[in-house]
Amino acid sequence: MKYAVTTSHKPTNELAMKAQKIAVEYKVPYISRRKLVELKKEGKLDLDFYYVLDRNEQLYILYDNSKFFFHPSMAKLRLKNYREGQRDHLIENLGLTGEERILDATFGLGSEALLMSHFLKSGEVIGLEASVHVYRVVKHGLEHYPFQYPWMKEAASRITLLNQDMKHFLRDSADESFDIVYCDPMFEVPQYSSSSLNPLRPFAVYEPITLEDVQEMIRVARKKVVLKSRITDSFFEKLGEFIEFSYVDG
Repeated sequence: MKYAVTTSHKPTNELAMKAQKIAVEYKVPYISRRKLVELKKEGKLDLDFYYVLDRNEQLYILYDNSKFFFHPSMAKLRLKNYREGQRDHLIENLGLTGEERILDATFGLGSEALLMSHFLKSGEVIGLEASVHVYRVVKHGLEHYPFQYPWMKEAASRITLLNQDMKHFLRDSADESFDIVYCDPMFEVPQYSSSSLNPLRPFAVYEPITLEDVQEMIRVARKKVVLKSRITDSFFEKLGEFIEFSYVDG
């Protein structure tokens, strides 16, 4: 795919320089926003998408009149609901003491990682994201997003995100090198009503989880493996052959 880096409209010199630095890091062209608009009007913009660094130093991707950006809204909502007494099945099943080292094998936007990290006062979350474009936007967001609540900023500081493929990472990891492995793969049949995930889909890496992957997770996890799957997914049936479920959600 062909892409470039630009800024929001009417950038400061400082913002333009930061965007140029990102372009060098990504090894792609930097195009000023004014030039980009001109090329677009003339029908000469030969790009599949482009990264935008805005005035708030948030990094996002524009493509096909859509925008992919980092946002922690689901983590905020889930913690709010949890504090108000609603059940959160992930937190309940994790049974955290606060000292765990957790591997989030399918990071995505990182909502679950932020939520888990909040309960890790002396632990950490290592996140894996196979898509380089999702990794870049989300990593930048974790480091620069203007979090509304201190707990979110603190939770983000306990997360290390790596641009690595889960399958290779697991096989290279030592036995019991993590306390918990969490895996939330893309569903076989996407829920397009999930508006928070739709902008991510064109950049996601779709690689099915195998039973061998699960066995690797079990080897790497000292305490437990937590997998999220729809009961209608074929993978759910395969898992049932050798895994005892602690919780099944409809």
